[in-house]
Amino acid sequence: MLGSIEAGGTKINCAVGDEQGNIFKQVQFQTTSPDENMKQIIDFFLSKEVEAIGIACFGPVNIDRQSSQYGTILDTPKLAWRFFPFLQTLKEILNIPIELQSDVNVAALGEATYGAGENDRTVLYFTIGTGIGGGVVIHKQFLNTPQHPEMGHITIIRDPSDIKASDCPFHTDCFEGLASGPAIEKRFGPNAKNLPADHPAWEIIANYIGQGVYQMMLAYAPDRIIIGGGVMNQIHLLSHIKQNVIKKLNNYTYYPALSNLENTITAPALGDNAGLIGGLIFAGHIKKGL
Repeated sequence: MLGSIEAGGTKINCAVGDEQGNIFKQVQFQTTSPDENMKQIIDFFLSKEVEAIGIACFGPVNIDRQSSQYGTILDTPKLAWRFFPFLQTLKEILNIPIELQSDVNVAALGEATYGAGENDRTVLYFTIGTGIGGGVVIHKQFLNTPQHPEMGHITIIRDPSDIKASDCPFHTDCFEGLASGPAIEKRFGPNAKNLPADHPAWEIIANYIGQGVYQMMLAYAPDRIIIGGGVMNQIHLLSHIKQNVIKKLNNYTYYPALSNLENTITAPALGDNAGLIGGLIFAGHIKKGL
């Protein structure tokens, strides 16, 4: 029995299952405060007798195993969670092997192992939701770096008609500040998710997401690009993003995956369970000492 925690900006999911990605039991809590949420997480796992837990955590978060601050949430916009020692708090009480990675890296691991990227070497995963993040998995392993990518904060060129302020407290024109769920609501109203598919807003958002995908695609040269998150529940959006990326490439298809973006860029195969399943796979790696 293995454990998985997916700590997101709006909700926290916990599950027990196995390394093959089978989920046996799961619960969900609203993300509120460290005091309330840590008690809920600990109460769930104390009776489950899991051998290891993999954590997928919203960021930015310290993922450097050599750091004294490993597992601490960093300068997040969620003020109550700033500099909270998430990993250490759980380890002290549960007393089992537990490790932590960024939420999008863990979701990428799930999709690269049992999802849309299971037959690919390098998988790039984006989540477009409350925030925007990107993760990379190569040969079913995380990048061996002391920091995780923060793809949500790369610079985006604005549409001339988009004059409202960025939703990011740190950057004027970053990916997350212009194309996340809250940013879309800020530009197009609180019911933006109900806009018709042919509304001009979606072409602006597809352009922004296309820019982000294009830049990171050239940086990491993936075999597979997977785009998930709540914003992507607009099923018409994926095709518009693909067309924007194709336009930006302008026939610069220097390796095979770029010449067939219709198949290279896909939705997640694991749906909303990519993070939880990735956490179970991660827990299996922890148990084996990987």
